[in-house]
Amino acid sequence: MTNNQHDAPPTGELVLSLRGVSKNFGAVSALTDIDLDVHAGEVVALVGDNGAGKSTLVKILAGVHQPTSGTVTFAGKPVTLSDPSTALDLGIATVFQDLALCENLDVVANIFLGRETSPLQLDEVSMEVRSWKLLNELSARIPSVRIPIASLSGGQRQTVAIARSLLLEPKLIMLDEPTAALGVAQTAEVLNLIERVRDRGLGVIMISHNMEDVRAVADRIVVLRLGRNNGIFYPDATNQELVSAITGAADNSVSRRASRRQLSREITDGDSP
Repeated sequence: MTNNQHDAPPTGELVLSLRGVSKNFGAVSALTDIDLDVHAGEVVALVGDNGAGKSTLVKILAGVHQPTSGTVTFAGKPVTLSDPSTALDLGIATVFQDLALCENLDVVANIFLGRETSPLQLDEVSMEVRSWKLLNELSARIPSVRIPIASLSGGQRQTVAIARSLLLEPKLIMLDEPTAALGVAQTAEVLNLIERVRDRGLGVIMISHNMEDVRAVADRIVVLRLGRNNGIFYPDATNQELVSAITGAADNSVSRRASRRQLSREITDGDSP
């Protein structure tokens, strides 16, 4: 096993903790007894086949769906994510795959859409200054905040969507397939962006089907299969280990081995001075 900076157990504050979270849609069980922890300054990749429950879990955390059972603890307190505004107010921001940007509006208008500084009289100057500040903190490659979204590349659009999510200073940001359909250069731009978000001390949940992207930025990799936890891995896990956990191959022996390895690391870390 290769030891690198990603292998160390998380040391930041525990921002999010799920225990036994389940979600049923009628007779269909979408999630069953899900456990998940995310720490400050940590990127947790959520991976799994289509239908594994990733989107359902994100929608629960975004307040779109309510869990059938289980507990959600955020910033050390049990919470009920009854709707999207509650999740936002608590400090959970979500960037969905469709980004929800208005192509005919400029960058500033998209960042502040629905969150204008004053509902009666828009303060254009302060909104523009705040937009530039957010984008500069992310080292964004956007020439002007006054150009329409329609003229931006896919990577630049993702940058605007992430900047918008940071407007309310969340503690946790969730990114749904942030590099989907992007070219090599744009993907690198977004992965660098994710690292800068982590460096701000935020917890990050990243959903992705691209294992190369996951390895590039994730501190831990959580596998879901058929709505259940199926292993926690580190970026040094082999492709065979990850694919076996995702597909359920080898009677989940790989997942059990990964869990034992994680426990061993946690015990070793606990014994260290």
